[in-house]
Amino acid sequence: MSHWIIAPILLPLFTGLLLLIGAGWGRRIARVVSLASLALLVGVDVHLLTVAAAGEVSLYALGNWPPPFGIVLQLDRLAALMLVVTGVLAFFCAAYAAAGRDGPGDSLHPLIHLLLLGLNGAFLTGDLFNLFVFFEVLLLASYALLLHGGGPRRAKAGLHYVVLNLAGSALFLIAVALLYGVTGTLNIVDMGERIAALDPADRPLAHTGGLLLFVVFGLKAAVAPLYFWLPGAYAAAVGPVAALFAIMTKVGIYSILRVYGLAFASDGAGFAGFLSPWLWPLALVTLALGVVGVLAARELRQQIAYLVIVSVGTLLVGVAMNTVASLSALLYYLVHSTWICAALFLMADVMRQQRGEMTDKIKSGPPLQQGTGLGILFFIASASIVGMPPTSGFVGKVGLMQAVASPLEAIWVWPALLLTGLLTITALSRTGSTFFWRTEGEPTGDGRASASVLAVIGGLLVFSISLSFAGNRVLPFMDATAQQLSDPAAYRRAATLFQPVPEDAP
Repeated sequence: MSHWIIAPILLPLFTGLLLLIGAGWGRRIARVVSLASLALLVGVDVHLLTVAAAGEVSLYALGNWPPPFGIVLQLDRLAALMLVVTGVLAFFCAAYAAAGRDGPGDSLHPLIHLLLLGLNGAFLTGDLFNLFVFFEVLLLASYALLLHGGGPRRAKAGLHYVVLNLAGSALFLIAVALLYGVTGTLNIVDMGERIAALDPADRPLAHTGGLLLFVVFGLKAAVAPLYFWLPGAYAAAVGPVAALFAIMTKVGIYSILRVYGLAFASDGAGFAGFLSPWLWPLALVTLALGVVGVLAARELRQQIAYLVIVSVGTLLVGVAMNTVASLSALLYYLVHSTWICAALFLMADVMRQQRGEMTDKIKSGPPLQQGTGLGILFFIASASIVGMPPTSGFVGKVGLMQAVASPLEAIWVWPALLLTGLLTITALSRTGSTFFWRTEGEPTGDGRASASVLAVIGGLLVFSISLSFAGNRVLPFMDATAQQLSDPAAYRRAATLFQPVPEDAP
């Protein structure tokens, strides 16, 4: 058991507290501390990724209590992948904010680290109740981040966001209570073993708990019809916050993969695939409503928010197919869509500030002060999110289409993904031509971006697009991650072979 496993939780915790305590140090020092901590965090995440790539599931028992009796952190390929994706995203968002875009106030950087505390804890925990705890931590930080900058629009979006998530938290607790009542455990792996051996009289309660959890995770992931909070919230948030929120919906998808892959994977008890009748229609409806929102959006930030919903629907298609090939493709697409949508939110923030009173409305307005550079970045990001070759979006969508297991699946999946891509490129072409070609008058905005801001956006795009050029290394890792997710026995073996750390261990 390595103490490095808990570092992605402790590092943002201590950094966030340090930045709160040192609020009077000045913004420059806060930026340096924040970026240095995030760079260190990315290094730790990459180290854990190399450890997890070996294929073993590593456990860390807090207080040295062995599973399933104590609180356990669990590192596998999926958790390590999510840590790296989140760490890289947070570094670029904080770097963008540190380039003079983290005002007003001094709360943005500590809140980013407290959000990371909740995110990293959710990815690493092997305990259902502590998944709830870390959800609450990240939600508390996200409430404050959404309201950062003030204004009636953010207050309205924040109110809706808080109320819906409070309802989700209540359902989460009810679901945890039901499952604990019938299984007597909160450890996700141990819960899977006990659900497999449940008395038939107790199975309806376990089914109810499982469905309630799916409602909670669907709310976090913005699955239709529970997505209506997202466009308003993401469009209202300041640029770096909206970009960082690109990972939030992926927490819901991650939780579905984690909990239902371990706790509800038993064939004998009738739980394996019990979500399938719900997944397919929800995936297709989410795709359809997301792309309608993309076409109907009248603001760029709102349009990007609907692109996030489209990505959720695409990921849910992979979950619904539930094969090693589809899981591998959806993990690849998850990484790509997170970074690309974040880059688009940062671009929208720059473009909005350069259009004066027109802000990011998709209407003819004054030309952008840096139209050429922003136009190139927007074209690259749009091509990738749509899935044009040779971008990473193309690789992810082709992987999902190749993963279909039957002609019936192909009839649904292929037209859904292809038509979604066609309609999305139509909408983004209209937006791009409006912002960069159908302009009138002289530049009026005063938000000319510095070279460092453009470098941050370009760097995030490079990270995403490089996935397609590093396919010989990335795709085998995604395949191995999907294989590991499809083998619950590997997690049971890790718990069985767990040995506490000696008292004199370093």
